[in-house]
Amino acid sequence: MLRQQLNLLITTLIILSSSCSLTQADPQTCLINKGCSTYNATNLSNFYKNLKATLLDLQSKIGNENKHFATAQSARGADPVFALFQCRNYLSNSDCSACFAVAAAQIRNCSAGCNGARVIYDGCFLRYESNGFFDQTTLPGNSVLCGTKKANGTTAYNATAQQLLLDLKTATPKIPGFFAATKTPIAGNAIYAIAQCAETVTDGGCLACLKVGFNNIQGCFPNTDGIAFDAGCFMRYSEIPFFADNQTIDITPFLKQGSSSNKGAIIVGAVGGVALVLILLALFLWLRLKKKPKRHHRGDILGATELKGPVTYRYNDLKSATKKFSDENKLGEGGFGNVYKGTLKNGNVVAVKKLNLGHSGKMDEQFESEVKLISNVHHRNLVRLLGCCSKGQERILVYEYMANNSLDRFLFGEKKGSLNWMQRYDIILGTARGLAYLHEDFHVSIIHRDIKTGNILLDDDFQPKIADFGLARLLPEDQSHLSTRFAGTLGYTAPEYAIHGQLSVKADAYSFGVVVLEIISGQKSSELREDADGEFLLQRAWKLYEVDRHLELIDKTLNPSDYDAEEVKKFIAIALLCTQATASARPTMSEIVVLLKSKNFVEHMKPTMPVFVNSNLKPQNRTDTSTTTASASSTSNATVATSILSAR
Repeated sequence: MLRQQLNLLITTLIILSSSCSLTQADPQTCLINKGCSTYNATNLSNFYKNLKATLLDLQSKIGNENKHFATAQSARGADPVFALFQCRNYLSNSDCSACFAVAAAQIRNCSAGCNGARVIYDGCFLRYESNGFFDQTTLPGNSVLCGTKKANGTTAYNATAQQLLLDLKTATPKIPGFFAATKTPIAGNAIYAIAQCAETVTDGGCLACLKVGFNNIQGCFPNTDGIAFDAGCFMRYSEIPFFADNQTIDITPFLKQGSSSNKGAIIVGAVGGVALVLILLALFLWLRLKKKPKRHHRGDILGATELKGPVTYRYNDLKSATKKFSDENKLGEGGFGNVYKGTLKNGNVVAVKKLNLGHSGKMDEQFESEVKLISNVHHRNLVRLLGCCSKGQERILVYEYMANNSLDRFLFGEKKGSLNWMQRYDIILGTARGLAYLHEDFHVSIIHRDIKTGNILLDDDFQPKIADFGLARLLPEDQSHLSTRFAGTLGYTAPEYAIHGQLSVKADAYSFGVVVLEIISGQKSSELREDADGEFLLQRAWKLYEVDRHLELIDKTLNPSDYDAEEVKKFIAIALLCTQATASARPTMSEIVVLLKSKNFVEHMKPTMPVFVNSNLKPQNRTDTSTTTASASSTSNATVATSILSAR
């Protein structure tokens, strides 16, 4: 009976090839498959209580315990519920939580009372049943989703991709955690691929599931993208990098034929007592090693605290690359120093920042360790620090170059009005993800202190990358204390930090909220609106929100047909949640990521009135550490005094 019911689970199968595009690098919540049981629970009251309990349990394990895989069950009365959730290992904790929120909302869309359902996204998987299923791997409904782009050199591509996936099928069941990610170069490009099984299945079950997936995904060749999925496993390949390069693992050791248990049996049959002692000793050592913490291969987080050092560049090479740090090559300037465009001897274009740190006896010993820390921060929404250079009192950082420059140019500068709503949406969400990683997913929490549009850079696809994170850590110790060194830009800065020097991750959340309002409105936070009211942005946003007219805040250059009004209203409400007067009332950045992707949070979370920190347009004599790193240009913001204005 149990098997019959489970085999009938996926009677409603939806393959969303039209809405789920594989041309995007890593949307994570692209719905690939949804299945709903045709059987209903017998006692709906108990069923809904059990379903709610299991989803809350999963949410706690994923969000609070930072797990990427979890199971839950609730058997109160009739109609028990068993549930399983799994993220791809390369997702950050915040992205995993966001994917769960989307999956939990979607899975409730099955017909009322159906006793089983599953949803599969490119980033995660969620399933619940009225019976235990945690050891299942294959079910009717397994399928494949293929991209539409054809590969160049189809014969070579097919052979390479087929061998890569065959190796993943063989190796993944032997890897602890049943997950593997690889990158294989091919004809000036590369194939990125992963394979994953549910952690509750056996290695044999994992292999059986991946065999089905491997056979199904053959139909995608010679297309450059493909996804195969089943009840207990997932396989994907693409020429688009959907995880970071540093998250690949060497699967070669797992491709050897046979297993340790088979070899052990042969040895025991061939030798006597001495060999048995050696085997027991080997088993003891294996168990000791198994207890060591696993290295997590995830797209956004370092799996170990052992840091690799940055590349060390020669001063003369950087001088030559920037044409002797000429004004012609200058990209921007700020409190930390000037930024120059540099072309290295190998043709690579980089952004070179000459730091202005002052002189300190401890600078030499601190600089290397802090730069080493920052250079190990890897996330798709953070500008990559490539290396550094020290010569005398000169301290130079080398970053990846961002050709589209900084966000402020597209909101307030010469390219004002050129961003559509989807681009602004991606910038808001990507910035939130980058900050969530800095605060919660890197092994050392890093507070940016100076989030603003000038420090958000855009890559060729207009995806955001946060610049200048961690630079406040490079300040000499005698200048970095909160009471003597302010690292921020007024207009974006949380009141408790600007006035009292109280710094926490919630200060970044405040700045993020201001940036969101700027992205939506196209108005600078530090400038008075040119109308009769003459209000600053945060004041105007709050007044409009109070009377439910906050859609009037939207940038007039946006086409109303390009955005969903309710979605924009939600983003404004989230921005105001971030700018609440009390730091403890503001959400964390990982919570913000979930809120941005959620459908129905607004009625449950109402922002309170912010404290307005505004410019009085009178510069004061203080050192401002605001800067733009790898952007092509950045207008220097005047430093302004702070005034707290009561809302009227």
